[in-house]
Amino acid sequence: MTKRYCAVLWLGLGSILQAQAPPPQGTPAAQLPLSGRPGQGGSVNTVETPVPGVTSSVNTLNTSVQVQGPYAGSVAGSAKPFNGKLSLRDAVARGLEYNLGTEGLTQAMRQARGQVRVARSSLLPNVNGYLREAVQQTNLAAEGLRIHVPIPGFTFPTIVGPFNYYDLRATLTQTVADLTALNNYRSAQELVKANEAALRDARDLVVLAAGGAYLQVMAAEARVRSAQAQIDTAQALFKQTQERRAVGLNPQIDVNRSQVQLQTQQQRLMSLQNDVAKQKINLARLVGLPVNDGYEITDDIPYSPAPDLTIEQALKQALENRADLQSAEAQVRAAERTRSAARWEHLPSLALSADYGAIGINPAQSHGTFTVVGTLRIPIWQGGRTEGEAQEADAALGQRRAELEDVRGRIEADVRNAFLDLKTAASQLEVARNNQQVAGDTLRLTRQRFEAGIADAVEVTQAQESVVSADLDYITSVFAHNLSKVALARAIGRAEERLGQFLKMP
Repeated sequence: MTKRYCAVLWLGLGSILQAQAPPPQGTPAAQLPLSGRPGQGGSVNTVETPVPGVTSSVNTLNTSVQVQGPYAGSVAGSAKPFNGKLSLRDAVARGLEYNLGTEGLTQAMRQARGQVRVARSSLLPNVNGYLREAVQQTNLAAEGLRIHVPIPGFTFPTIVGPFNYYDLRATLTQTVADLTALNNYRSAQELVKANEAALRDARDLVVLAAGGAYLQVMAAEARVRSAQAQIDTAQALFKQTQERRAVGLNPQIDVNRSQVQLQTQQQRLMSLQNDVAKQKINLARLVGLPVNDGYEITDDIPYSPAPDLTIEQALKQALENRADLQSAEAQVRAAERTRSAARWEHLPSLALSADYGAIGINPAQSHGTFTVVGTLRIPIWQGGRTEGEAQEADAALGQRRAELEDVRGRIEADVRNAFLDLKTAASQLEVARNNQQVAGDTLRLTRQRFEAGIADAVEVTQAQESVVSADLDYITSVFAHNLSKVALARAIGRAEERLGQFLKMP
């Protein structure tokens, strides 16, 4: 009986010690990385490049799409059927579904939503249950418990047990008032909004990347068709020169010049065919197709006038629609919440904890017990941790605000650059069209003079080179004009919706 009494006494002492456990530490403020921009990087821009396969050209604006980082890759798109023919709408749709740029930000958004749930958990009830069955023998003297009973012949035992006890219990913890945890939760919510907007911006970049790559393939194939036409002309001239040489009307040097011109055109064709194959491989990489050039593009996007839109209207729409601006604004709000969380760590917080269960020597000999504890935590001094976290949060907020201003400036630059390219490409297109007609007339007249013996092969060769240059300038100008419209759609925002409207697609 004495040992059982001591065991029960020891269990009671243990319960008292457990109830007097120190209160939990306060909620620390969440820390944001210094920059709010996506860590994976990547970009899609229009840049100036030389015209492939051309030795001379009067064209001064030859834009192309430069894709860097994850936007240059894709995941396998085998789940979506493909019949070997690709339209512009199909290319954009496949890019939006399979491009690695959107895929990475989709996972980042899922991660941010998970962080919201983690932050919210500190504000919601936390309920746990446990079942404990223990067998124990305790040395009371070693634990510091020395009891002297003034009863003759009675000695309080120093060893208790072995004994066992059973404990089935449920615990509840609930934050009642914690401004730091509340602001951490609100900051995480703003980060979700920032990631959602970043994903929408990534989709606009994919539209520019896939649409621009498709237009590049179209332009490259148009150059191949032009080069093939020039080969046909050069072959006809070479044959004509040989016939005239056979009857003594032209010297051998004219035959040689005609042959050199034909071979030059053949070399140019091979270079342009190589460029087509590479452009098609690049497009396949962007939109999740097998990495080869064994498919056919079906759309032919001719020249169409620029959208009926002033630069002021475009800027207004861009500031309303651009998802990267909305993402930057959400990042600023998240940083403001995080700074508030850090600054409010010095305020008191209130928490409630409770448990209820049955404890006893065995389930048949158990009794219900409960504990309810309310804890008011009053921070006095945390060794400078609160001040340090507030300083880190201020730095992150300053960086977010600077990045927001940079985004506003970049949006205006994107819109103005797109309008400049549109204007220049339209002017070049008009000149190139006239130049193409004049060069064709000149070649026809020069060949007539050559047949009449008035001109030599040098003049015919020069006229033919002018036709080549004029054709390529026209192709490049149409491409630059169409690409500028795609860039304007991205600059304004919601590029997927505006693409068909700006390019006059059926």
